Amino acid sequence: MLFDLNIEEGKILVKLAREAVEEYLKTRKRIQAPKGLPEKLMQACGVFVTINIIDAGKKELRGCIGLPYPTTPLAEAVIESAISSATQDPRFYPLSTNELDNVVFEVSVLTPPQLVEAEKPNEYPSKIKVGVDGLIVERGLYKGLLLPQVPVEWDWDEEEFLCQCCIKAGLPPDCWLMKGTKIYKFQAIIFEEEKPRGEVKRKTFGGK
Repeated sequence: MLFDLNIEEGKILVKLAREAVEEYLKTRKRIQAPKGLPEKLMQACGVFVTINIIDAGKKELRGCIGLPYPTTPLAEAVIESAISSATQDPRFYPLSTNELDNVVFEVSVLTPPQLVEAEKPNEYPSKIKVGVDGLIVERGLYKGLLLPQVPVEWDWDEEEFLCQCCIKAGLPPDCWLMKGTKIYKFQAIIFEEEKPRGEVKRKTFGGK
């Protein structure tokens, strides 16, 4: 992975995500990316912002939306994705201001998706790696994306990861075995708050 970010750059992105959501929830105004950011943070990158609520010491998903392809400068993409994650995720009610002290923000910066080449579909599991790769499954108008951290958190192997990504796309779980289904993989650089408004750390997984 040629593109990388250091912890200081990660802290900027996570802080930007939280500030964007707090300002939007209070005033309905979108903040602008600050001037003088490191050059890397203005490169076009795919990014997802995940918001997790802390309940009895456990993390539960509260919102996750992003831009999978590198079409927008990173800092601007973080602002857009953070606000969308807090207010537009169809699985949840919009985040409220009184929840802000109980949630942690996580920013996943994505490498450009690469088509996974395989002579036969049953070779796909050997072409991806849990703990390293995220997946996009695409078939016709259907498309589903799962970030690299998801199969680790759910203890899935590569086959289950593919099945769950098909389900995310609204397709049958075995759709990855069908001719005409496209599989893409990508990696992510992930930074998250250790606790609400807490220190930011880089999140890593050991590949299985």
